[in-house]
Amino acid sequence: MTDMLTAELMQYVMLACVFVGVFMLITGLSYLLRRGENHAEARNRRLRMIRKGVASEDILSLLRPETDSGWLARLPLVGNFPKLLAQSDLTIAPRSFLTFCLLGTAAIASVAILFVPFWQATPIALLLGFVVPMIVVKSRKDERQKKLTEQLPDALELMARGLKIGHPVNTSIGAVADEMADPIGSEFGIIFDQVSFGEELPDAVQDFADRVDTEDAQYLAASIAIQHGTGGDLERIVSTLATVVRKRIALRTRIKSISAEGRLSGVILSIIPLVIIAMMSINAPGYYTDVSDDPAFIKLAIVVVVLMVSNIVVLHKLVNFRV
Repeated sequence: MTDMLTAELMQYVMLACVFVGVFMLITGLSYLLRRGENHAEARNRRLRMIRKGVASEDILSLLRPETDSGWLARLPLVGNFPKLLAQSDLTIAPRSFLTFCLLGTAAIASVAILFVPFWQATPIALLLGFVVPMIVVKSRKDERQKKLTEQLPDALELMARGLKIGHPVNTSIGAVADEMADPIGSEFGIIFDQVSFGEELPDAVQDFADRVDTEDAQYLAASIAIQHGTGGDLERIVSTLATVVRKRIALRTRIKSISAEGRLSGVILSIIPLVIIAMMSINAPGYYTDVSDDPAFIKLAIVVVVLMVSNIVVLHKLVNFRV
C-alpha cells in the first residue's frame, strides 16, 4: 500500500516538474529574445518608442491595437479576449496566444496520460495549459488597472496644475505623458498623440476610458465631454475629480481590509472540495477509478462539478464588494 501511494505521489510530482520546466523554458527564452533596457533610458513605453525613432502613426497602432479579431470576437468564451490582452499590456496576437495554449494543453495531456487515466489527464491538461494562462493574463490585467487607478489622481493633479498656470489642455496632457511612469504615462501619451493628429479631446479621452475599462476613467471621460459641450473651468473639474478618485481609492482599501476575513473564508471553503478529491486520489487510488465505469458516475461527476463551481461563484459574490 505504501509503495502504491509513493508511486502515485511521484507521478504527480513528475507532472508538476514537467509543467514548471516548460514554463521556465518559455519564460527564459522570452527574456533572452527581449532586449533589456535601463529604466533611466525612458520613463514609459511611449517615450522609449519615440527615442527609437518610431513614427507617431506606428506608436498609435502599437499602443492602441485593434480588439476586433473577426471570427474570434464571435466566440462565447474568448470573444473578449483581444481586449483582455490589450488591457494586460501584452502585444501577442490573440490567435497566437490561444494556439500556444492549445498546443501546451495537448503536450501536457500526452505526458499526463502516461501516468494517470484519461479522465484525470484531461482536466489536468486543461487546467495547466489553458486555465492557468488565462488566470495569469487576468491577474496581469487587474494589476495594471489597479496601478493605473492609483496613478490617476496624481496625473489629474499634474494636469490641473498645468491648466492653472495657463498651459493649453493638450500641453498639460503631454506633461503627464512625459513625467508619469507607465501605465498612465503611455495612456496619456496616446491621448496626446490622438489630439495632435486632429481628434477631438472628448473622443480621445473616451477612447482611453474604453481601452482601460475602469469606472474612474469613465468619470474622467464624462467630465471632459460635459465641459467640452457646456464650457466651464476645466482646471477645477479635473482637480475635483482627482479628489474624488483619491477618496474612492481610500474607501476601497478600507472595505478590503474589513472584508479580509470573509474573503479568506471564501477561499478556504472554495478549495476544500478540491483538497478532499486530491487527498482521496492519493490515499485511495481506486476510490474513483473503481466506479468510473458505472453509467451514473459521469452524471454524478457533472453534478458535483456544477455544484462546486456554483459554490465558488456564490462565495465570490458574497465577499467581494463593488465601490
